[in-house]
Amino acid sequence: MKKILILYAAYGGGHFSAAKSIKKFLDDNFEVETEIIDCIEYINKALNKITTGAYKEMARKVPNLWGNIYMHSQRGILGHVSSRANKIMAIKLKNLVKESNPDLVISTHPFSSQMISYLRKKGKIDCKLVTVLTDFAPHDQWLIGHEFTECFFVANDNMKEYLVSYGVESSKIHVTGIPLSEKFFQQFNKDEIFNEFKLDKTKPVILFFGGGEFGLGKDRTIQILDALIHNLTTCQIIAISGKNKKMNQAFIDLVNKSNSSDRVRVLDYTNKVPELMSISNLVVTKPGGLTTSESLASDLPMLVINPIPGQEEENAEFLEAHNVAVWLRKNDDPNKVIVDLFNNPEKIEDMKKNAKLLAKRNSTKDICNILMKLI
Repeated sequence: MKKILILYAAYGGGHFSAAKSIKKFLDDNFEVETEIIDCIEYINKALNKITTGAYKEMARKVPNLWGNIYMHSQRGILGHVSSRANKIMAIKLKNLVKESNPDLVISTHPFSSQMISYLRKKGKIDCKLVTVLTDFAPHDQWLIGHEFTECFFVANDNMKEYLVSYGVESSKIHVTGIPLSEKFFQQFNKDEIFNEFKLDKTKPVILFFGGGEFGLGKDRTIQILDALIHNLTTCQIIAISGKNKKMNQAFIDLVNKSNSSDRVRVLDYTNKVPELMSISNLVVTKPGGLTTSESLASDLPMLVINPIPGQEEENAEFLEAHNVAVWLRKNDDPNKVIVDLFNNPEKIEDMKKNAKLLAKRNSTKDICNILMKLI
């Protein structure tokens, strides 16, 4: 039986979600043995805790600093330091690969891609490597050691063009989209979902994501939700605060203050995002790779808010350029942007059509079929 090792790192949730989706599809559809591991936690639990904590704090409290680090880590001294550190850490990761003895390593984070490609370059391990990029714009850190990677899976044609310009062979690059949970392939009973969340199926539904654990721009997020509530009085809103308790309470306080509990539902964590997307007409969210892919797979236009500088701003630019989203920038008046958008139903319909064209619903299946041919 073929063995597959799936590596990720917990800097944002998208890398882990992509890894989980691939593992589940492989386990359910093929005779393979799979293992999924956080590569940084394996190398050093204390280092993992410190670095992931630092990433979250930076993204939440000083996002512009994180954006500068992200941009400068492509090349120059920061890029060199990052790749050098990964070479050092790769020495310990070698033990994992030796013990697991996989036929294939799947990486959903640039750190693990760099480490495995370095070990292959030095002849320390004997297995194939593939990399799954989890955003809508490339970053050079994904591509270090690309000569020792069998193939790359990317979200769109623009990314493929960039990888080719970087020197990656075109035949190695597959435009599959970002891996999605199989729940997005299901057909839901929409009447049951409307009833479960006490919603009126005759009125439009807006799905509002408040930033989850990062709680990005709390005051700005509340301002945008307030604008939605006051300007779209014929719509229903599902406001999801994620794990951020302060954000959740702020949502509840706003709903009480605006006397809108009859048409606004406040949720914290929910495992029913696919179900909620199936009954929604618009998603308001920060443009992480995972949520963006899920929205596109659900044919949903997007109002993009609070992107983390760096990869999420690049995602926002891509989505806006392809007319599947409107980016509500930090200096924009939320009331004006929201009113202008909803006074233009043709714009929303065009965004919906473009989302359908841009979506890659079979991303996980397509990736796994290519993987099985590879091994």
